[in-house]
Amino acid sequence: MIFTRDEQAQIHAQAEAEYPHECCGILLIRRGNPADRLLVRCRNAQDEMHAKDPEKYPRTARTAYYIDHKDLLHVGRREAQGYDVAVIYHSHIDVDAYFSPTDRQNALMTGEPPYPDAVYVVLSVLKGKVASSAAFAWDANTRDFVELPPAAE
Repeated sequence: MIFTRDEQAQIHAQAEAEYPHECCGILLIRRGNPADRLLVRCRNAQDEMHAKDPEKYPRTARTAYYIDHKDLLHVGRREAQGYDVAVIYHSHIDVDAYFSPTDRQNALMTGEPPYPDAVYVVLSVLKGKVASSAAFAWDANTRDFVELPPAAE
């Protein structure tokens, strides 16, 4: 289980509400207490980044996401309180749920993931409705992200 039913419902509602823009967010879980979970719905600041510097950020929120700095600061404060980043999620608009080359690039810093134990979930939102999702995790042996089998209900 990656998300509880309630978390999944909240994420699906977010993805559908933010269509035709990509949504994004983070699931935090307290170290030593996996029942203590915080779902952080993040703001996609991609359009603002694109408006400020379209050369550096050529894509809009329809095809990319950029987690707002305020949300990242909130997550950092929660990490200091004993939470770990367990899942980073975002949606793809009117395409399948897959881990794109851009997703891979954004998930790495100097060739390493800053959250090597986090699962990356991508939701496919077709015509405003979540159609599917897929989960990916870092494989240290292959040094790449691999798709995880679907979670059992």
